Amino acid sequence: MSKFIQGTIILLFAGLVTRVLGFINRIVIARFIGAEGVGLYMMAFPTFILVVTITQLGLPVAISKNVAEAEARGDTEKTKKILIVSLASTLSLSILFTPALILLTPYLSEHLLTDNRTLYPLLAIAPVVPIIAVSSVIRGYFQGKQNMKPAAYSQLIEQVVRITLIAALTKAFLPYGIEYAAAGAMLASVIGELASLIYLLASFKLKKKFKVRRQFFQHIRKGKDTFKQLMEVALPTTGSRMIGSVAWFLEPIVVTYSLAIAGVSTIAATEGYGALTGFALPLLMLPSFINMALSTSLVPAISEAKAVNNFHLIEYRLQQALRISLTTGGLSVVVIYILAEPLMTVMYGSTTGTDFLKLMAPLFLFYYFQQPLQSALQALDLARAAMINSLIGAVAKIAVIFILGSQPAFGITGVALGLIVGFVLVTLLHFATLLKAISYTIHMREYLITSGAMLLTGYIGYITIKYLNFTIVPTILCGAMIMSLLYLIIMIFTKLIRKGDVQGLPGVGQFLAKFMFR
Repeated sequence: MSKFIQGTIILLFAGLVTRVLGFINRIVIARFIGAEGVGLYMMAFPTFILVVTITQLGLPVAISKNVAEAEARGDTEKTKKILIVSLASTLSLSILFTPALILLTPYLSEHLLTDNRTLYPLLAIAPVVPIIAVSSVIRGYFQGKQNMKPAAYSQLIEQVVRITLIAALTKAFLPYGIEYAAAGAMLASVIGELASLIYLLASFKLKKKFKVRRQFFQHIRKGKDTFKQLMEVALPTTGSRMIGSVAWFLEPIVVTYSLAIAGVSTIAATEGYGALTGFALPLLMLPSFINMALSTSLVPAISEAKAVNNFHLIEYRLQQALRISLTTGGLSVVVIYILAEPLMTVMYGSTTGTDFLKLMAPLFLFYYFQQPLQSALQALDLARAAMINSLIGAVAKIAVIFILGSQPAFGITGVALGLIVGFVLVTLLHFATLLKAISYTIHMREYLITSGAMLLTGYIGYITIKYLNFTIVPTILCGAMIMSLLYLIIMIFTKLIRKGDVQGLPGVGQFLAKFMFR
């Protein structure tokens, strides 16, 4: 089995468990603090992502790419230098950025987010800066060596610790007010990151083949060339993520102002934004762990192939990643759309956000393509082009949110439409950039078959749900099972799911391959 497939499968299973645990985490938060509390949490959460983006400086992708190339040449000393220069850079940033965040928080909560209850959730973010600084470097190092186990296990540890603490902290702080409960939920995330870092440090200490402390400062003084090589990838990557993070940071601000123009109260705006970003979007993004696993594995796999000028392998890996994204994303879209209302009822005890699910689900397939495409561009030294694409999409998203959100006829629905415009536009721009850079064949047959399978599966699922007299949970299970089985049969019969895709699965892979493809 290739390192690419092996690494993807490890991240795939870890991502599945992490997403499920993360979803349980969202459910716990929603149950304890309600839509208003989720709204406060989600208004502060973009700042958390922005902090992470600035602290990482795009280095995980740059480290992964450069370490993969160094490993292909067998240059261990280069790998050590990459690691030391990266650690020095991120730690320096964290020393500057942590006090700055604490000082700016009161202004941010009162004047930009226009809800001073976000003060405490924002303050709870500050301790995460130095933690992220170190963990991001170690993750990039392991990914560059195409060893995905430490990164996968660290994700699981983070979620387990987070979900263990989330109920306790929100319950403990809730008597003091919703804002304190939201801060407790954010603090649980920070402690989860700390637990993840401790595991990564232990794994690094056990598996590294060199001493980082030896000649540490000497490597920093002589690391100008290494720093430059890292920044060639890191800065455009940071630019892309910064654009996305700044857009996400501005999003609740623009939402608040635009809905105020439309005559929506602050409390109603917070609840609506919480339903969209805290209820509907997590469900839509649940299947994206597949694409995240693919994109993480793609960077070192394509970088390694590029280092030896194997362009045929580059196209093969990309075709493989996009085909998996297409087939898995198609099923996810259908199941979420057909089962939108019962899923929301079971997950959150409310149908709030169901309309957002049905509005966004059909076009969310574009979102599932975005991450693999962006990783491929970064590995091909086209991170700057990816950054420009992200900028165009972010500007379009914010503009549509403000224009439509400020119209009473649209309101919070205009915000949802703005999100759709953003990710669809970025995905199309990424794909156009890729077509200009490499030789790539578009197999229209795959897209037509998948579209037909989605329509047929959705229709059968709708008819099944309509005539079932089961209670809500059996309805979800039965409907999802029927749709998944029908879709799987179509995919195997048309060879969009192939024997090699299944054989790579650990444990039962060979058995399933013989059973499904005999």
